Amino acid sequence: MRVAIVEDDGPYRGAISALFELAGGFGPTSQFPCADDAIDAARRATPGVAPWDLVLMDIEMPGIDGIAATAAMKSVLPDVPVVMLTAFEDPERILAAIRAGADGYLLKRSDPSDILEEVRSIAAGGSPLTPSVARSILAHLRAGPPPSSTASGGSEAAAGWNLSEREMDVLRKLVEGLAYKQIADALSVSIDTVRTHLRHVYRKMQVHSSGEAISRAIKSGVV
Repeated sequence: MRVAIVEDDGPYRGAISALFELAGGFGPTSQFPCADDAIDAARRATPGVAPWDLVLMDIEMPGIDGIAATAAMKSVLPDVPVVMLTAFEDPERILAAIRAGADGYLLKRSDPSDILEEVRSIAAGGSPLTPSVARSILAHLRAGPPPSSTASGGSEAAAGWNLSEREMDVLRKLVEGLAYKQIADALSVSIDTVRTHLRHVYRKMQVHSSGEAISRAIKSGVV
């Protein structure tokens, strides 16, 4: 797996790079001290050929911040997962990152082995949030108005999206943080079937990433 690390802290960037290069299944990393350099590299890549399999993105950096950079990176490489790796765990930043297209949100204080495990899960199609991040975002969303009191309540949103029963099953498993293989096993279908259902879910929900789908599903109260 080819990983790009976008991080302005040189020692930490080097430590994360060493972590991946010493772990099995990863190639040499690409390192960028700012998001502008990473976005430029993505734009210079051969059209149709992604230079990386996954991007790890810090949030607070000089120049363009990681949230804006995630949206820019997704516009250039829509099929490459972008994962936030940051010290911030406030729900506003988490939601902003998800809306920007982030496919996962991990904390720097996590154990290195957990970071590796979560990155592998994301690469396999999962959308994990570290437990403290998940608790933070769920508490924030639940503190808002009940879905039934909003203009687009849970049942109304589901009806508006016109999701089939099986598409709803897949969406629920996605919100639980399961990888594609785990969803396939849980629903007794193939991974290709899961991918097909998710493509339909994204199109109907008008989102472009699993993170966006999860955020909309939770906020709308359909899961």
